[in-house]
Amino acid sequence: MKIGLLTDSIADIPADLLKKHQIEVVPAIIVIDGKSYVDGIDITREEFYARMPSFKSPATTAAPSAGEFMERYEKLLSAGAEKIFSIHAASQLSGIFNAARVAAKSFGERIHLVDSGQLSLGIGFQVLEAAEAIKKGRSVEKITEMLSTIQERIKLSAALDTLEYLRRSGRVSWTKARVARLLNLKPMIGLARGKVENLGAVRTTKLANIRLMEILEEAGTLKRLAILHTNAEKRAHQFLTDFAPNLEREPLIVNITPVIGAHLGPKGVGFTLVRN
Repeated sequence: MKIGLLTDSIADIPADLLKKHQIEVVPAIIVIDGKSYVDGIDITREEFYARMPSFKSPATTAAPSAGEFMERYEKLLSAGAEKIFSIHAASQLSGIFNAARVAAKSFGERIHLVDSGQLSLGIGFQVLEAAEAIKKGRSVEKITEMLSTIQERIKLSAALDTLEYLRRSGRVSWTKARVARLLNLKPMIGLARGKVENLGAVRTTKLANIRLMEILEEAGTLKRLAILHTNAEKRAHQFLTDFAPNLEREPLIVNITPVIGAHLGPKGVGFTLVRN
């Protein structure tokens, strides 16, 4: 049975891996000062983060239309797919899953929708695991079971440079952001099963890196790892060098989509991991 794969741009899967595994991607929308940009097409990540401090109003995001998903489903089915795994950003944090769900109704049981409960490579690693399972000839039932178990083994943690952009997006109060700025605190957050976790705050970037490494070490043996950053590539590479993980797969370093970065701000670093 030929199985197709579809995800959204929030998955942050590098272009070479998308091509290798023939993964279709529906891009999200970023709105900057009233103008809409298609994620990954109309604006580069570097440009977005460089311009971010000068935005007249906070950048916002929007889900693609159900019609976009319908077009991609039709494309995959026309190319011979009998079933499609459609794996998307956490439904609690984005309207993308709902847009896919509306579109999938027209295709019945041919579409297998998966709420990843994650963002960035937390989604992407699930998609890549599904891609490898498809190439091995695994059944739809086996892939569904595998995705359910891998969600329990994924962890995403990050150290932000500031709370200011979360404040602008309405995710934290002005008071908390002001206190954090006055104390120069670096807030730390995590994500699991669609729920954002407050991991506290530290006073310096160095301490933030140390805490992230501690979280990584506590995770045990890793199957996959991606170092995530918001236009802080040098810091991300240094973090990976300092951590020096021993992995079968080369870790990814990804400048995350502005769809997420709009809420986090530039100069942040984090990771997504999959435990063995």
